[in-house]
Amino acid sequence: MHRDLISRLAHADHPIAAPLDDDSVRRLLDRALSRGDERVLDLGCGGGEWLLRALTACPDVRAEGVDTSEVALAHARKAAGALGVQDRLVLHHRAAADFAASHAFDLVLSVGAAHAFGGLLPTLAAAREHLAPGGRVLVGDGLWLREPSREAVEMLGDFADLPTTVDRVVADGWTPVYGHVSSREELDGYEWAWTGTLASWALDNQGDPDSAEALAVATAHRSEWLRVYRDTWGFVTLILRPTAG
Repeated sequence: MHRDLISRLAHADHPIAAPLDDDSVRRLLDRALSRGDERVLDLGCGGGEWLLRALTACPDVRAEGVDTSEVALAHARKAAGALGVQDRLVLHHRAAADFAASHAFDLVLSVGAAHAFGGLLPTLAAAREHLAPGGRVLVGDGLWLREPSREAVEMLGDFADLPTTVDRVVADGWTPVYGHVSSREELDGYEWAWTGTLASWALDNQGDPDSAEALAVATAHRSEWLRVYRDTWGFVTLILRPTAG
């Protein structure tokens, strides 16, 4: 079963591919788009959900998104057309780490896409290359809420706890101006939506050749979440400004 299809099905009932509810996304964008006429870039935009919300909320915002998934970008184009914001959205089908633009951006987003750059600090280094003077970065990544098992680290990556994560960001030349640590409700809601929506699709489409694999993926992911990392893994979203310059 193609990874793009799995992702699209799994996120049908939770379009933001991160453990953030609608209120949290709206609050973060309100803080990040302080003027309302910013030029915005999303590195690893997926289906463009962050950009579509920014464009809908702020009619003077212009946005660009970068992603390797043509399926996700096609979804973003279709949604932009339905919302009437397609004239203010440009999408690029390429690796986010390789993207180059002829202009800078007032806000650079990368939420849940740090793996594409090799970690949080490399993600911020890439974002800095695109940032206009006075600009902001909105970045989201995993963290450990308590000491993880070795299996959890091997499965999800070598994160840090919240104080260490913030210390590393500050030492890298950034000042946090706002942040949100996902609540238990957001974390569980994200995982239940991911596994449940995929499993429901499989049960509703048992004649589809992909249904058995979809159900197996949902079952395996649910077991890993509940048994390996539910009690230790969290997610933090930060709005950052360069400390100097």
